[in-house]
Amino acid sequence: MSDLQKSFAKSRLARLPPEPPPIFDEAQEDALAGHQRHDGGHDDDSSSASSASSTGTVVPSPSKHLFARGRGSSSKQGAASLNWADYFSQELSLEEDVDDLHIVHHVYLTPPSKSAPLFITHHGAGSSGLSFAVCAEEIRKILPDAGVLSLDARWHGSTTVTRNSEGQDSASSDVEVDLRLETLSRDLVFIVRETQKRMGWETLPDLVLVGHSLGGAVVVDAAKKGELGTKVLAYAVLDVVEGSAMDALQSMEKYLMTRPTRFPSLSSGIEWHIRSRTIRNSTSARVSVPSLLLEEEDPSDASRPWVWRTNLAATKPLWENWFVGLSKKFLEAKGGKLLLLAGTDRLDKELMIGQMQGKYQLQVLPDAGHFIQEDQPVKTAQILVDFYKRNDRSALVLPPKVGDMLASAAMSKGAGGTAAPGGVFKRPFP
Repeated sequence: MSDLQKSFAKSRLARLPPEPPPIFDEAQEDALAGHQRHDGGHDDDSSSASSASSTGTVVPSPSKHLFARGRGSSSKQGAASLNWADYFSQELSLEEDVDDLHIVHHVYLTPPSKSAPLFITHHGAGSSGLSFAVCAEEIRKILPDAGVLSLDARWHGSTTVTRNSEGQDSASSDVEVDLRLETLSRDLVFIVRETQKRMGWETLPDLVLVGHSLGGAVVVDAAKKGELGTKVLAYAVLDVVEGSAMDALQSMEKYLMTRPTRFPSLSSGIEWHIRSRTIRNSTSARVSVPSLLLEEEDPSDASRPWVWRTNLAATKPLWENWFVGLSKKFLEAKGGKLLLLAGTDRLDKELMIGQMQGKYQLQVLPDAGHFIQEDQPVKTAQILVDFYKRNDRSALVLPPKVGDMLASAAMSKGAGGTAAPGGVFKRPFP
């Protein structure tokens, strides 16, 4: 990059909101946590501390203690789970037989009405479709006719994978955990088309694809392949950039080793996410975390029977596959483009150049952690709705066709009309 380009990039980025401050060390965290408990503590979606990530795709800078424990906060109150039905109108189980597998794709759905768009949301690794629950509710507050389809990927949430020959649940069988990018991208297209059939839609509504972290890589891949056609108006990627993601993967194993492997109860799992600031919004944690954990029937530790539903360590061979080439595909795929980040230093060189060239929209929410849509659901929803409106083709007012203008001119001339400036003919006054 030339000196001129670098100077221009710095001037553009300087106008963005400031990046979040580094995380506190452990002693400072404990002191702060005690102070918050003494003052009654609070927990909202406006914290500016960095958070740990379940996917390892946040800032790779070593000075930020990427996977250090987050700020303490009082989470003893309100750790009870919330029901998905408070955020979506229905759930669907979409069955598919592929190769020797039987897959039941589980999705949460609120259908669109009239000619409103359908937001398709894809979560990150280790998360679930309920990661977008609160954000989906906020989208519909702003755009009441909009629909939201939020899916559970394979080996996540309530989606199940079994062998046709065995009929065993994926948790107890030897089914290979296939979470390759091309597999997840194919699943996304199948889910959209199968939902169309199930709901009896003659044509798909206009689509806005939204993906968080790994989900961002999935929606970009689907958009680049173009299998959903021109119905994809636009796509949005939440807090994942190829360069920083690849660097942060080096810290992923360390993070997985330091987080708890088991919980004594579901509420304690919710509590941990809130207290560690992994999810900074308690309402979102209460609806999304229950789908991340399962209670073992015969636990190895009876005092802590709740374990992670998705074995992220088993996906290690795929981590690089998820993000290689992401920036190039993001810039080249057809449709409006939005990159929503939690910090300005997540941009890599290719995206910085693309931003200078005006190829996509960039938004930064420095008050959010990695789970932007959960930490800041109101702001995220507003950004997504505004993004849709900017790319809504039905709102475009096209100029008249030349043929129509000539025909109109001929009719006006025959009726004794006169030509006004710009080629528009007016009838004479009576």
